[in-house]
Amino acid sequence: MSRLLSLPYFEKWLVLGVVIGIVAGLGAMALYFGIKLFEYLFLDSLAGARIPHPVGEGGSVVFVYVVKHPYALPLVVGLGGLISGLIVYTIAPEAEGHGTDAAIDAYHNKQGKIRRRIPFVKLVASAITIGSGGSAGREGPTAQLAAGIGSAIADMFHLSPQDRRIAVAVGIGAGIGTIFKAPIGGAVLAAEVLYRRDLEPEVIFPAIVASSVGYSIFASIVGFEPIFGYYTEAFSVLRLPFYAILGLAAGGLAIVYVRSFYGVNSAFKKLRIPPHVKPMIGGVAVGLIALVFPEVMATGYGWVQLIISGNLKALVGGGLPVIVVLALLPFIKIIATSMSVGSGGSGGVFAPGMVIGASLGGFLGLVFHILFPSVVPSVAPFAIVGMLSFFGAAGKVPLSVILMVVEMTGSLQLLPAAMLATAISYTASGLKYSIYRSQVNTHRDSPAHMGEYNTPLLSSIRVSEIGLRNLGVRPEETVENTIKTMNDLKLFSLPVVDGDRFIGVVYLDQIVNKGGPVYNYTEKGASYVKLTSTADQAWDVMMKNRTMWCPVVENGKYMGSITLEDILREYRKRSLTLSQTLPLGSGTKEPT
Repeated sequence: MSRLLSLPYFEKWLVLGVVIGIVAGLGAMALYFGIKLFEYLFLDSLAGARIPHPVGEGGSVVFVYVVKHPYALPLVVGLGGLISGLIVYTIAPEAEGHGTDAAIDAYHNKQGKIRRRIPFVKLVASAITIGSGGSAGREGPTAQLAAGIGSAIADMFHLSPQDRRIAVAVGIGAGIGTIFKAPIGGAVLAAEVLYRRDLEPEVIFPAIVASSVGYSIFASIVGFEPIFGYYTEAFSVLRLPFYAILGLAAGGLAIVYVRSFYGVNSAFKKLRIPPHVKPMIGGVAVGLIALVFPEVMATGYGWVQLIISGNLKALVGGGLPVIVVLALLPFIKIIATSMSVGSGGSGGVFAPGMVIGASLGGFLGLVFHILFPSVVPSVAPFAIVGMLSFFGAAGKVPLSVILMVVEMTGSLQLLPAAMLATAISYTASGLKYSIYRSQVNTHRDSPAHMGEYNTPLLSSIRVSEIGLRNLGVRPEETVENTIKTMNDLKLFSLPVVDGDRFIGVVYLDQIVNKGGPVYNYTEKGASYVKLTSTADQAWDVMMKNRTMWCPVVENGKYMGSITLEDILREYRKRSLTLSQTLPLGSGTKEPT
C-alpha cells in the first residue's frame, strides 16, 4: 500500500485506473441486467407491455408496440416509483435524483467522499425505476456507483483528498463511458463534466485507463456493436446551414429542459408528504402519459433507434401524424423525466436528454426533408446530431458528447455537423442553465482548487464575521446515534466536544460497523482556529483535518464550528459587494 502511494502519477493511476475500470464494468453489467429483470417483472408481466431496444442491445429496426393491459401502466410505473422511494429514503436519501450531479458535488464540496452504501442503493433503486417504466437513464446510477467505489478505494489505500477527488471523477467518466459503450467520450467526460467552462486535465489519463477496462468487461458480455448500430450515410456540406438551425433550437430547448426539471423538482420538495411516496406520484404521472405516448417510458433508446433507422411509422403518439408526434415528443419527454427523477426517483438525465434531442432532430429533419428532399433525403443524421447538440448544451459537455455519439453510432461521417451544431447549442444555452447544478464555472470557482489560487479576499474575512454552527457530539455518544447525526447533516465527520472543551474529530469511515462510545474512535490533537483567525486559515485547517468544517476555540473554550459552505457564502457576498463598488471601466478584475 505504501509502495503504491510512493509511485509517480502515471504509474499510480495506471493501477488505480484498472481497479476503478473493473468496478465500472461490473457495475454497468449489474445495472444493465437489473433493468432487464425488472422490465420483465413490471412492464412485461404486469402490464403486458413490450418496448423497443436499440440494435446494439439486441433490438431491431422493425418494431410494433404492444401492450395487453394499457390501463395498468400508471399502477405499474407508480409501484416502481414507490418501491424505489422506500429503498432510497429509508437507507440512503442521498441516492435520490440523478447520481452524476451528486458525484460532481462530492468532487467539489466533499473532498470526494461518498458514503459506501449510496452506490449500491442507487443501483437497485435505479434498476427498479427504469425497469418499471420510469423516464430515466442508466448513466447517472453507473456514474455514482463507479464514483462511490472510487472514493472507497481511495480511502482503502489512504489516498490524499486530491487523489480521492480524482478517483471520483474517473469513476464518473468510466461509468458513463462503459454503460454507453463509448470509452473515449467517457474519458473526456470525466474531465469536462465537473465544470461549465473548464476541464480537469489531471483526470484524463486515469479516466482513459478506467474507461477502456470498464468498456472491455461490459462489452465482452453485452456485445461490442455500437448501441445504435452503424451509421453509413455520407456527409453533405449542403446540410450545414440546417445543422446550424438545429443547434440553435437545441440550445433553446436545453434551457427549457433545465428549467422544467428543476421547477418540478422544487414543486415536489414543497409537498408536505413523506418523501418515500413522492416518486410514486411521479411514476403514476408518467404511466398516465404513457397511455398516449409510450415513447416516454424507460431510457427510450429503442425509440431513438427507430427514428435513426427511419421507421417513423412505429412511433405511437396517440395515433397522431408522425410530424406532430416528433414535434410534441421532446416536451412530453421533458415532462416525464421531470416527474420521474425530479420527484426524487432514482435515475439519470443523460439518456432522456438523448431522446429529447433525437426527437427534436427528427422533427426538424422531417421538416427539412419535406422542404428540400434532394438535400435532406433522411432524418437519421439530424436525429443523431440532435442528440449530441442538445445534451452538449444541457449538460455543458460539448466535447465529450461529440465523441460519445460518434462511438454510439460507429461513424465519423457526422463529425463536422456535430461540431458545428454543438458549438452553437452550447453557446446559445448560456452559462446559467445546466442540468448538473453542482458544476462550477472554472477551477477558480471550485472549493477543491481554492488553495491553488491567490485569494486575498479570504484573508480579509475574520472567523468572527462568519456565523458559527453548533456542531458536535459528546464523547459518550453511541456510534449509532453519531452516524445518524452525520447522515442528517450530510457530513463525514463531526467534532467531539465535552461540555465546552474541544477533544478531537470522529470520522464516519472509522466508526461504520463499530460499537461503543465515539470517544474510542476520536482523533485527538486536531487543529482549530480562533475568532480572530481569517477564513483562509480556516480553509487550511479543513484541509489538514480532512473535514468540511473547522472548529473554533477561544481561550480553551469550544465556540462552535464554521463550514466550507459558510466561508463560500461570505466570500461570494463580499466579492459581489466589492465588484459593485468598483468604478465603471476601472479595469480592475473581479477578486479571486
